[in-house]
Amino acid sequence: VQLQASGGGLVQAGGSLGLSCSTSRSIFSVSNMGWYRQAPGKQRELVASVAGSGYPTYADSVKGRFTISRDNAKNTVYLQMNSLKPEDTAVYYCNAANPWSTANYWGQGTQVTVSA
Repeated sequence: VQLQASGGGLVQAGGSLGLSCSTSRSIFSVSNMGWYRQAPGKQRELVASVAGSGYPTYADSVKGRFTISRDNAKNTVYLQMNSLKPEDTAVYYCNAANPWSTANYWGQGTQVTVSA
């Protein structure tokens, strides 16, 4: 497995969860790192991404609630999710995309369930 994700779980609405994803330095150092999610019956969508510079981008639906960050020393990307809503329920996938090549890697997915 190129990307190893952890975190997730079950939380009540309004609660918080954190995700982390680690990979090798050879992948991490040249990749934009992102988190995607896929809810049942829906397409996979980008939640947040962070460039090598640390500049983040967010889906409108999570702005102000989620924070993505990367630790270049640990080759790890994090997603802190606050004020969770039931509609955030999905399988969350970590992604590493090299902007200078076609290299694209996915983590195994981790379930996030938010109860009402």
